[in-house]
Amino acid sequence: MRGSGILRFALWRTLGLVVVLIALTFVVFVLRSVIPIDPARVAAGPNAPAAQVEAFRVRLGLDKPILVQYEHYLGDLAHGNLGTSPITHNPVRTDIGQFLPASVELIAYALVLALGLALILALGQTLLPHSAWLRVLLVGGASAPIFLTGLLALYFLWYKLHWFPNGGRTNISDAPTGSTRFLTIDGLVAGRPGVTINALWHIFLPALCLAIPPGVAIGRQLRSALHNVLREDYARTARSKGLTEAQVVRRHGLRNAASAALSMTGLQIGMLFATILIVEPIFSWPGLGLYTVQALGQSDLTAVLGVAVIFGAAYVIINALIDVGQVLLDPRITLD
Repeated sequence: MRGSGILRFALWRTLGLVVVLIALTFVVFVLRSVIPIDPARVAAGPNAPAAQVEAFRVRLGLDKPILVQYEHYLGDLAHGNLGTSPITHNPVRTDIGQFLPASVELIAYALVLALGLALILALGQTLLPHSAWLRVLLVGGASAPIFLTGLLALYFLWYKLHWFPNGGRTNISDAPTGSTRFLTIDGLVAGRPGVTINALWHIFLPALCLAIPPGVAIGRQLRSALHNVLREDYARTARSKGLTEAQVVRRHGLRNAASAALSMTGLQIGMLFATILIVEPIFSWPGLGLYTVQALGQSDLTAVLGVAVIFGAAYVIINALIDVGQVLLDPRITLD
């Protein structure tokens, strides 16, 4: 019975996903229409005559009715066409394909660090509830702006102590670019572990700066869920059988508290997509965050909205998968 219920839930969640993605494309299209940046003027150049600007407007289809433009926009998206950047003169899809792997690799390591930090904070507060150091870490991690964290990390850990590099993915000029385009993996595939170590050395600081805010948020949620779980009757029964508090947390607490933390993780992934716009420029990380900031500075609206579509779709899809994962992991969730 529950298996069929999970299948129905997944189907309804997929249908909702399609609706949300269509709504996302509409919002992005409206933004493209109302933002006071003329794509035709950007494409023609700031000093181009009016006739040339008008010619670009016709070429870009901006002279057509708004509903016709939206229909063409949906058709282009269905074929993976995000438009052509008037600055690089490349398809935005091509530019995104060039910068996306670096951002995905950075976000993946940041998420791993965030989950590790969340687990440490949650378990620390549960087993050591009066620890002043944990409270300072929680308050500091939650309140420090991410740009300040990045600048302080660069100042102390690079400039003063020389423990880490000041930016980039690697300083190895002939680093292999394999099929994954993740340097930490391609180095191992190519039989060059030194490349992997160098890439990890470069990725640690930006990944850590990205990981601190979501790590604190997920840790707080997990700690709150653990607090409630450990007050349940089965936890008291486990203690009465002689289990230590650490054993009760490990055997009963974490699994039953994981659902709430998983939900918070989905929300925080969206925050990671936003904060790479700050972290990547600070650490000269050649990913979509740096690409988007540069596009904004050059009024490249096509590129900016193309990235917005990719990030928005990724966020919606990831959260849909997390919802299904919660249902699979927690049998207490009803499917009515």
